[in-house]
Amino acid sequence: MKYHKIQDPSESVSDAAASPAEAAAEDRTPRRRRFFNAKSVAYFGVLVALEIILLVWGSAIPVGPSGAMLNFSLLPIVLGAILLGPFAGMVLGLVSGIVILIMVAAGAQGVFSVLFLEQPVMIALICIIKTTAAGFVSGLLYRAIAGKNGKAAVFTASLAAPIVNTGVFILGCLCIGGTIENWWLGTGGSASSAFSIIIFSFVGINFFIEFAINLVLAPALSTVIRVAEKRFKKKRKA
Repeated sequence: MKYHKIQDPSESVSDAAASPAEAAAEDRTPRRRRFFNAKSVAYFGVLVALEIILLVWGSAIPVGPSGAMLNFSLLPIVLGAILLGPFAGMVLGLVSGIVILIMVAAGAQGVFSVLFLEQPVMIALICIIKTTAAGFVSGLLYRAIAGKNGKAAVFTASLAAPIVNTGVFILGCLCIGGTIENWWLGTGGSASSAFSIIIFSFVGINFFIEFAINLVLAPALSTVIRVAEKRFKKKRKA
C-alpha cells in the first residue's frame, strides 16, 4: 500500500512568502563565472586590448615634476575584477605590469626608466606586483561585498585598485630610497627624504586623477555592461 504525504497548507504559504526574499538575495549575489568559457574569454580579450591602448595613451601624458605617467589601465583591471572575478583581475593586473615594465626598459617612462638602470630587479618587481595586487584585491572585495550590497561592492572595488596600486608603489620605492635620493640630488633638487620625494614628486596628483577616474567610470561601465547583458538575454529568449 502506498502512502501519499499530505502537504501542510502553512508550509506552502511560508514557501511562497520566502520565495521573493530568496529571489532578491540571489539577484544580489555575484554569480561566479567560470573563467575559461567563451563569454569570459571574449571579455578578457577586449579588456586586455583596452588596457594596452590606455597604457600607451596614458604614457603620453606626463604629470608632476618627475614627469611620471598616468596609469589608466586600472580601469579595465577593475572592470575585469568585477565582471570576471579576482583571478581575472589579477591576470589583467599582471599583463598591465608586464607592459609597463617593457615601456620602462625601453626608456619610455621618464624617471623610472632612469631608475631601472640602477635598480632593474626592484623596478621590475614594483611594476608587476602593484597592478597585479590591485586587480586581485579589487576582485576579492567585490566578491565579499556584492552579496550584501551590489553598488557598495562596485564602488569599493573601484576605490581599492588605485589605493593598493599606489600603496605597493610607495613601499617598493622606499626599498630603493637611497637611489631615489641620489637621482633627486642629481637633478638639482634640494636634500630631501626618499618618502617626501616619492609622495610629492612621484605620486602627487597622479593618485588623485587615477582615483577619480576609477571612482566615476568603473561603476558606470560595469552597470552598462550588465544592463546590456540582461537585454541580450531577453532578446535570445524572445
